[in-house]
Amino acid sequence: MSMIKKLARCIREYKKATILTLVFIVGEAIIETLIPFITANLINSIQKNGVDMAEIIKTGVILIVMALCSLLCGGIAGFTCAKASAGFAKNLRRDIFGQVQTFTFANIDKFSSSSLVTRMTTDVANVQMSFMMIIRTAVRSPLMLIFSIFMAFYMGGALSAAFVIVVPFLVFGLFLISRKAMPAFRRVFRKYDRLNESIEENVRSMRLVKGFSREEYEKEKFDSAAEDIRRDFTRAERIVALNRPIMQICVYFNMIFVLIVGSSMAINKVEVFGRVMNVGQISAMLTYGMQILMSLMMLSMIYVIITISVESAKRICEVLDEVPALANPAKPVYDVKDGSIDFDAVSFKYAKEAEKFALADVSLHIESGMTVGIIGGTGSSKSSLVQLIPRLYDVTEGSVRVGGIDVRDYDVQSLRDSVAMVLQKNLLFSGTIKDNLRWGNEHATDEELIEACRLAQADEFIRTFPDGYDTVIEQGGTNVSGGQKQRLCIARALLKKPKILILDDSTSAVDTKTDAMIRAGLASYIPETTKIIIAQRIASVQDADLILIMENGRIMAKGNHEELLQASEIYREIYEQQTNGGDDNE
Repeated sequence: MSMIKKLARCIREYKKATILTLVFIVGEAIIETLIPFITANLINSIQKNGVDMAEIIKTGVILIVMALCSLLCGGIAGFTCAKASAGFAKNLRRDIFGQVQTFTFANIDKFSSSSLVTRMTTDVANVQMSFMMIIRTAVRSPLMLIFSIFMAFYMGGALSAAFVIVVPFLVFGLFLISRKAMPAFRRVFRKYDRLNESIEENVRSMRLVKGFSREEYEKEKFDSAAEDIRRDFTRAERIVALNRPIMQICVYFNMIFVLIVGSSMAINKVEVFGRVMNVGQISAMLTYGMQILMSLMMLSMIYVIITISVESAKRICEVLDEVPALANPAKPVYDVKDGSIDFDAVSFKYAKEAEKFALADVSLHIESGMTVGIIGGTGSSKSSLVQLIPRLYDVTEGSVRVGGIDVRDYDVQSLRDSVAMVLQKNLLFSGTIKDNLRWGNEHATDEELIEACRLAQADEFIRTFPDGYDTVIEQGGTNVSGGQKQRLCIARALLKKPKILILDDSTSAVDTKTDAMIRAGLASYIPETTKIIIAQRIASVQDADLILIMENGRIMAKGNHEELLQASEIYREIYEQQTNGGDDNE
């Protein structure tokens, strides 16, 4: 029930459309069950009194009006149902997307991006279809079933015994079909995640795929995932297809039973509720029998769709129920005094059940305004260290303080507004260069944009584009080079004018001269900002006030360039290799 209540909240402003759908569906069902009754009475009248054109015309007009009213009710219900279901899906996607925005890196690690995409597309579409069926067909079919059974009993009396035989048989058959088909349908949704993951990886890595001529391998991998889904769907659909023959058996049995028994009752003048069984009643019984069986058939389809959508609803609720790993304290601090940073016996691992710590017993003091360089091999946890500063993750042991206050005591948004990060994977969004730059400061003037780009050494190449700062960046920034992308991301971070600026290997794609000019720009533009630079090149950090050497999640050495050349064999070896070898990393 909690899942239903959670999803029902997404109806919100579409409650009126939902209620109107239910009202008009009831009207349509009532009219459709009355039409066979009126038709039967007309047939009986003709049989008893002969052809009376006046009565035929009168009844015909009534039937036409009722048919038009039924059509109108159905049409309005269809319109309001479409409006309600589409609105419900819109709100549901908005709620899921909004929830994802509250996730921390730890939460996002739990759900793959392909899985989140599947939940916001395929799963929402399934739940939308189920909602549409519930407020329309799932109301109409039971009403038609109840009204038709009542009218069939009223019109046919003992003749309605056919339904006592047919209905249980049909219900039991449909139940078995659904029970057999559902496990296959449930498996499909988990496999959709893998299929979408294959597509996402291929699209994102298209240049790499083509560079290594791995198109055929990617095709085979995709075909394998698609074939797996096809097998499950085929198996499920093959079982569901048995609905039709079972339905046909029930329909023809009902017709034969009604015609044989009804004809016998009519010939022997058997009375039903004071009336002799006649052709009109037999005709009505055939119609009501068809309505009853069709209603059951629709209910079986609804059952299948709802059962499928239950799995989708569970997956959606997993996202909606996910509690952000980080939350504001009861009385958060909103003001970050300065950019000083303290690591106090910090240990960290990405998952509670992980055996190994990514960071182990790190203690460090960084004064506000310092420039700190961090170097180390791949997997030394350089990025893990800096991600604790804006509280993208929480420490497992120890504490991290910014401005003298534990980061867990800050309002999360206030803390992150004071920290700007330029990550290893530089991301640009669809839109103009100006749009992307204003992520750093949405109120920045054109002059401020240009100044930040000059400091980041981006202004020169931007002006070579025909549209300059109004140049449209394609999705993922595919129309700019890696170095250009890095410089735009640095300019975007500068516009934030943060108290702490973190550059996570974000100048790796630019030459050493441009790198030096960017560092000079940072020093002049934000002198009071604490700057942390993660790099592979010693040239990028040798002028820093403090350099950290990291290995296996620990700080192996720290000091300035001269101190480390004297005291650290690792630093000295890297320095000599890069200077004597002409900077191998370039």
